[in-house]
Amino acid sequence: MKEDFLHYVWQHQYFDKTTLATTDGEPLQVLRVGIYNTDAGPDFKEAILRIGEVQWSGSVEVHLNSSDWHRHQHDQKYDQVVLHVVWTADVPVVRTDGTVMPVLELQNRVDLRLLQTYEQLQKSKNKIPCAPFWPIVPDVTKALMLERALVERLEEKGQEVLQVYDSYGNDWGQAAYHTLLRGCGFKVNQQASELMAKLLPFHVVRRHQHSLLQLEALLLGQAGFLDADDEYAQQLQQEYSFLQHKYKLQPLQRHQWNFLRMRPANFPTVRLAQLAALLHQHASLFTALLEAESIKKYEQIFQAPVSEYWQLHYMFGRESKTASKGMGKISAQNLVINVAVPILAAYAVHSGDRTYLDKALNLLEQLREESNRYTRYYELLGWKAKSAADNQAALGLYKRYCHPVNCMRCAVG
Repeated sequence: MKEDFLHYVWQHQYFDKTTLATTDGEPLQVLRVGIYNTDAGPDFKEAILRIGEVQWSGSVEVHLNSSDWHRHQHDQKYDQVVLHVVWTADVPVVRTDGTVMPVLELQNRVDLRLLQTYEQLQKSKNKIPCAPFWPIVPDVTKALMLERALVERLEEKGQEVLQVYDSYGNDWGQAAYHTLLRGCGFKVNQQASELMAKLLPFHVVRRHQHSLLQLEALLLGQAGFLDADDEYAQQLQQEYSFLQHKYKLQPLQRHQWNFLRMRPANFPTVRLAQLAALLHQHASLFTALLEAESIKKYEQIFQAPVSEYWQLHYMFGRESKTASKGMGKISAQNLVINVAVPILAAYAVHSGDRTYLDKALNLLEQLREESNRYTRYYELLGWKAKSAADNQAALGLYKRYCHPVNCMRCAVG
């Protein structure tokens, strides 16, 4: 058993309240269970209880055993606790001022069927722990839980962008640039792309957005791709050498990028050329992502036409069989999901304006995202994704609840 089971039991009051009393025999009445606290401090805050003849307002702390109070080394911050809820009361507990802590023992008050169901979920070998129960859960419950998981996932993605925003001195341009580079790496080259965002800061890029040639030199030079015996590569290398010296840039190594088992259209050289074109076309990418009004507009942002050289090449010195004008539609939609949507979610939190979160949700609902291994877990249970919003909801549900077996916080579980 984990403490999350007792948190669940206390929060929903799923225990026998007949002649409810503390271990000292004082009558106990729960007037308000309190607000569940996921941060540091007691588990439930602002609870209201009547113990004996006295009404108390304070916090409730939950442990499997009362001795865990000492094992966790609770200090003065826990003197505000008015009730210690435990499965087993094995030792008495006192506050730092010497007063005895009232204790409620639950082991003989919880329905064993509830405990058995909990243990069945915790020990499940299924990718989705509640798979055997899934068909009997009302569809509306599952739909509402998936919607909640979607919003939580967007908030989490938004917080990642806000961390970048904070770490770079509250610069939305840098935050958008960092998020874009991370997105353009897709899964295979995401780590290298993120490192690139740190080694090539946006304030340098911003100074050269007027020149597509200089942007290509900066991006492809920083990536370590300009050592080719190719006339255009040598032209970019000459430009990069000057900029590298001017800004004291430290480039990545070519081996940090992955080309293996990739279609030429997805090579990092091509992606960086597309990125240069995008940054060249949009002086303020952040503003463009906030203000675009349709899926088509967002696709156009990410499908900026590349330079003449990259229309005919996928690596230096290697021509492509067909001409390419820029990023494909599927890749552009992927960036809408992984770049535009998180930025909108971040700005919604920052500004306190819910319309940006609604805009992000609306974009996801209009897009069709390919099925992945996470969504297929739910598809096997009879659920079907109809949009990118559904896919992101399933991903959020799996990563936040199903994989860590956090069933006590999930409406389905």
